[in-house]
Formats: sequence, C-alpha cells, structure tokens
Amino acid sequence: MSGHGGPEQIPDVAASGTAGSDPEEKHRLTALEGMAALSLDALSSVAYGPQAIIIVLATAGVAALHYTLPVTIAITVLLAVLVVSYRQVIEAFPSGGGAYAVSKAHLGVRPSLLAAASLVVDYILNAAVGVSAGVEALTSAFKPLYPDRTWLCLGVLAVITAANLWGVAESARLFIIPTVLFIAGIFAVIIAGLLRAHPLVPVGGSVPSTTATVGILLLLRAFASGCSALTGVEAIANAVPSFRKPRVRRAQHTEIGLGVTLGLMLIGIAVVADKYHALPSSTVTTLAQLTAASLGKNFIFYAIQLITTVLLALAANTSFGGLPVLASLLATDNFLPHLFYLRAARQVRRYGVVVLALFAGILLLVSQGNTQALVPLFAIGVFVGFTLSQAGMVRHWRENRIDGWRMRAVINGVGAVFTTVALAIELISKFTEGAWLIVIVVPLLVGLFSRIHTLYRRIGAALHLGEQPPQPQRRRSLVIVPVGGMSRLTAAAVSTALSLGDEVLAITVCYADPEDTQADVQFRDQWEAWHPEVPLLTLRSTRRALGPPVVEFLRELERAASYDQHVVLIPEVQPDKPWHRVLHNQRGFVLEQAIQHGTQDVVICRLRYRLAAVTGQKAPD
Repeated sequence: MSGHGGPEQIPDVAASGTAGSDPEEKHRLTALEGMAALSLDALSSVAYGPQAIIIVLATAGVAALHYTLPVTIAITVLLAVLVVSYRQVIEAFPSGGGAYAVSKAHLGVRPSLLAAASLVVDYILNAAVGVSAGVEALTSAFKPLYPDRTWLCLGVLAVITAANLWGVAESARLFIIPTVLFIAGIFAVIIAGLLRAHPLVPVGGSVPSTTATVGILLLLRAFASGCSALTGVEAIANAVPSFRKPRVRRAQHTEIGLGVTLGLMLIGIAVVADKYHALPSSTVTTLAQLTAASLGKNFIFYAIQLITTVLLALAANTSFGGLPVLASLLATDNFLPHLFYLRAARQVRRYGVVVLALFAGILLLVSQGNTQALVPLFAIGVFVGFTLSQAGMVRHWRENRIDGWRMRAVINGVGAVFTTVALAIELISKFTEGAWLIVIVVPLLVGLFSRIHTLYRRIGAALHLGEQPPQPQRRRSLVIVPVGGMSRLTAAAVSTALSLGDEVLAITVCYADPEDTQADVQFRDQWEAWHPEVPLLTLRSTRRALGPPVVEFLRELERAASYDQHVVLIPEVQPDKPWHRVLHNQRGFVLEQAIQHGTQDVVICRLRYRLAAVTGQKAPD
C-alpha cells in the first residue's frame, strides 16, 4: 500500500534549485523542452482545427465562410481562459494531475475519477490519432505506402514509445528542432499571406450550390469542431513534476508560451483563409492550400508539408508526457495498481508509457490506421476535464478568497460554461458516429478505479496499516528444504535453513520407477556420508510431478500442528548471465506455485544461489 497522500498534500515542489545540484534534474524538462514534449498536440492542431471550422460552415454556402474568423476568435478567447486557468492550476497543484487534482480537491472523489477516466481515454485517442494523421499525410504524398499504413502506424508508435522509455527530457530534445521548424513554417505562411495581395496558387475546393441560413446552431457546431485545436492545453498542468526546478515557474512559462503561440497561429490562419477565400477540399488540406497560396508550390511548400507530417505524428508524444504522470497520481491515491507510481532511471514511468502504447496500438489495429474512424471519439474526453477543472477552480477561489478571487472565479465560471456547451455539442453531433463508445467506456473506467480502490482499502484493513501492531513473538518453526542431489546449492540451502529455524528437514521426491529408486538410494548414501545433522525424508509418488507430493506432505504437517510456523526454503541457481536462464529448469517457480495454491499458512522463501559464489570467481561456461 502506498503511504502517499493526495496531490494537494505534497509539499510545494517549486523550490529553487538547478539541474546541477540534483543529478535527477538533468532528466527533467526545461520550458523549451516542455513545449516540445507536451505541446505538440495543441500546436499541431492548427493543421486541422481551422479546417474543421471551414468544413462545418461550408455546409451553409460561401457566405457562411466569413464567420471563420469570428468563430476562431471565440475559440482563441476560450484558449486564453483555459491558459489563465491552467496557469493557476499549476500553481495550486504543483504535483500535477490537472483536472483530476482540481476535481479531487474541490468537487469530490467521483468527479475526480470522471475527469481522470476522460483524460485517460483522450490521451490514448490522442496518441492513436496523432500517429495515424501523420502516417496519413505521408501516404498522401507517397501513395504506394498506403496499403501498409497500419504497419507504418505501429512502427511510428514503437519509435515514439522507445524514445519515451529512453527518458522524458531525452525524448523532448529530439522534438525541439521539428517543433521550432513547424512554428516558423506556420508563421511564414501567415506573414507571407498577409503581405501578399493575391495568392500565388489559387485555392481549390468547393461548397454546396444551395445557401442555408447561418444560425446559432451552425455557429456552435463550427465552434465545437474547431475546439479540437484546444486538445493538449491541459497536458502541461498534468505533468508539472516532469519540469526542472523551479517546476511551477517553468510549467507556467510553458503554458503561457503555448497559449500565445497557438492563439496567434489560429487567428493568423483564419485571417489568411478569409482573405484568400479558402474552401474545403477532399484531397488538399486547408493548411496546404494556404501554404501554396502564400509561398508558392516550391521547396518551402514541400518542406512545410513534411514538417507538418512529422509534427502530427509526434503530437502523440503529448500523451506520453501526460498520461504516465496522471496514472502515477491515481496509483498514489490507490485507484490504479501501485506499479504505475514507480519511476525508472531518467524519470521514466515505464508502466504508464507501455500501457498507453499498448492501447493506442490496439486502436490503430482495429481502425487499420484510419484517422477518420478515430476522430469522432476525439476531444470529447478532454472537454469533460476542461469543464470539471474550471468548475473546481471556481470553488477553489471561493474557498481561498485571495486578492482578486472574484474576477478569477468569473473567468473560470465563464470558461466552464463555454466548455460545457462545447462538450454537449460534441456529444450530440458525434454520438451516432461513435461518441457513444465514450459514454460507455468512461463510466467503466470509473468503476474500475473504484474497484481497485476498494481492494486496496480491504488490504489496508486486513494489514491494519497505520496502526501499532502487536509485539513480535518468537515462533517455533520447521524449515523444509526440497533437495534433489548433492551440490554446493544443497549445502548453501541447508546452511541457510539452519540459521532460519529451530529445526530443519530436507525432503526429496522419488517416483515409482526403478531408475529413480536406485538414484534415491545413492543420494541417501551420499547424504549419510556428508552427515549434515539434518534428516532427509523421501516422499514417494506415483506421478512424475514435483508439486503434489510436497503439497500433500505440507498439509499433513499443518494438520499435525507440531510447529507454529512452517517455512519452505526453495534453493535455485541464479546464472551469472541472463540468457543462461534458459539452460535451467523452472523447478523453483513450479514448486512455489503449487505450495501457494495448495496450502494455507506455509511461508515460502526462495534462495537464489549465484554461480561461483563460494570461490568468488566466474564459473566456467
């Protein structure tokens, strides 16, 4: 059982310090590395966010496309609200967790689990969508690769997973150059588009010949579709512990940098799209149209398309930065197995990384690398987190009442209303396209978290965790040592057993076979000649199985109750090279499993004897 408290109980980790004073700090993120590791999802969304707005508005005719900029401005306002909110979340919850931590502290356990489950689903979907979108862009340029898109997706996912298993900061450094090039490319498109009076390449696409009325529902649908550009905004708040000291300040700077950069790119793309009257196309993305119109169809055009492809694929890295930290917080609170709390070298939470990669790989296999099959499920979970986080921060301000708390609460309240509306529209418009799966999966995850927590609570009650236990008592014990022949392994096992218990008994199993009977006689003669002052008992068996006769003997000892404690010491060889393990049988494992399932109170010890342990020299091959 983990003894850690909730996220709000962890001391402020924003204390001053440098990477040089702590060796582990070099494996954490700087602000620039944080942008590369945790912001790719949001930054790369400019490749499909504005396009989603245009596609929805185009259903009402050309005139409706003039609302692209107002809708984008509304999304940018919401982005600003979210950035301000999550900047405060980072300060209030420096241990990370984002919506989960806020909901747990101010809304209760159930809302926090709802936020966590929604974010888990969204992180997995984001990893799958990012990889499939990147590969889709690649196969659009190189069509012969299209039949192998599923395997390409799995290959890209494997590379990203390997990079994150290598280290958080190390993987982030790999993504800095592509991130900088992508941002530079997008601003080049925007600046050139604003300065150029006429497009170098005419924009394509088409709209319906009929014109529909532009109503509030259409604008809300366009707003909700464009809000896909906001996915990933919360990832920085979820992963504050991944930053270098001072963690809070670095994470806040990263959040602000993301908000400013993404907001400028979204508005810039919308202005250029409106200027050049960009239309939706089934074969060419809106970003590709604007790039060709602003810069021409030259080397720069293909370079920006290539770097966009790379960024879309690397956007999956946002999930690898956020989900393992969220999973570790859930494990700390006993809602996930404690394995997710463990960290390996280079600050890697490998279990969270591997599980994320596994489920994202399953989605890619099921969808056969088709982005459109995954998009209807995308972004719904993150809006649940947005809404709960905003609502929790409103209560946070009301409870703390610091200077300016009313204005901050209003900002978060407005944000909560906006994200709630966007969530409702997302669910309604995408329900029949697959969003109903989210409605099923999220409650199932909440139930799983609750079940795990209940099991941990029962374990804690059974162990009386935190309570003063009774005074230790010495118990009469019998140590049973299964042996199979004379060797230094046998000697080491008997010596260890003599130091552990009051009495020691060696046992060996003899099968009903003349050859085994003869071998048993020879072994007993050797034992008597060795004279270890430990009796040797032979267990006869008609079946060639090691476990059953040993288990039956232990049951008889338990029924006799001659000793307070029975201990089975299982000796086994630990090879000096890992690959040598295949040369040894699994006798210890088999025997342990049989005893665990066949007895009640027998204590099992496994003595791993290193080869050449006595001489201190390497054993010959």
